[in-house]
Formats: sequence, C-alpha cells, structure tokens
Amino acid sequence: MSDRFQRMRERYLTGEIPWDHPDPPPEIIALSQELPPGRAIDLGCGTGRACIWLARAGWQVDGVDFVPEAIAMAQERVAAAGVGDRVRLFVADATNLAFLNEPYDLAIDVGCGHGFSEPELYAYLDEVRRLLKPGGLFAFFVHLSDATKPDAQTLKTRVDQNLLMSALQERFIIEQFVPGETIVMGQRGPSAWIYLRRP
Repeated sequence: MSDRFQRMRERYLTGEIPWDHPDPPPEIIALSQELPPGRAIDLGCGTGRACIWLARAGWQVDGVDFVPEAIAMAQERVAAAGVGDRVRLFVADATNLAFLNEPYDLAIDVGCGHGFSEPELYAYLDEVRRLLKPGGLFAFFVHLSDATKPDAQTLKTRVDQNLLMSALQERFIIEQFVPGETIVMGQRGPSAWIYLRRP
C-alpha cells in the first residue's frame, strides 16, 4: 500500500494527473442518464469529477480516495459546483470501508481496483459487494493483463484478467464485459468496462 500511496500522492502534489478531465468518462455520463437517481459511491474518486456529475443528475454521492490531496481538490470542486449538499468525501482505503453502511444503488470505479495486490483486490471486492444493495450495479473500469499478448501491454498498473474474472464471478453477476485499449502517458494495454450486478 505505501509504495502505491506515495506514487499516487506524488502525482497530485506535482499536478501530473492525466486522468483529471473536466467530465467523467462517457460510460458514467450514460449511466447518469439511464438510471433513476439514488445513492452512489465513487471508489477512487480522485478530484471528484464523477461525484459532481452524478450529483448534478440528482444522485446522493459518496466519494472515497486514499490520497488526501485528491480529496482536498475534490472538496474545492464540489463546493465550486454548488453540489456540497449531495456529495460526501472521505479520505479512506477502499479495501476497508467499515465506516460506511449505507446501501448503494450504484458503485463506480474508474481506475482504482486495478492497483491492488491480490489480497487487497479480494478485500476490495468484498467491500463493494457489502455496500451495494441487492440488485445494485457496479460499473468497473480496469486495466487488464493479458498473458497471451505480453508485448502489447506497457501499462504499469493492471490486474490479471483470469484472476479478476474469477473473483468477480464469486461475488457478482457479470452482466457485460466491454473490452478496449487504454493509452495513457505513452503506455498502452488492454482494458475493459465490466458491468456487475449484486445478487
């Protein structure tokens, strides 16, 4: 945890955060338009872009990130957007969210879970499952490691696809797997949006 924390914290301290776009990914925008507003949690919320978007669409949103500087930036942006009454932000480790008990209709992860070790990943997925209502949706964007294409991937942060899918099948109903490719800061590799339902 500490090495990853230091790397991520350094990104926010230096402003080298290439994922910090004004709007969330189109997949999150689409969900905000398709689903009736409810309670959502953004895991690895960063500077709060998805929290703000969902709040503007009528959601009550909790954002979690383990980097204090990210949450500080998110708090400023939430206040500036005028949605402070709809967004709560927490500095916390997403593998241990015992302080949260609200059942959520929607959980989103745009690049948090693929940074975990195997034991951390299992603890994280258990927490997401615990926090989601039965029938709740988990929209999970993840960088993948594909053993069949070792030369086609240079993303430093990724998770083994077979390990991940096995872990997901034990905890959720896999509704949709949408493969893609991610290119960020000169690195590239396979990725996917995975849509999961809490049984």
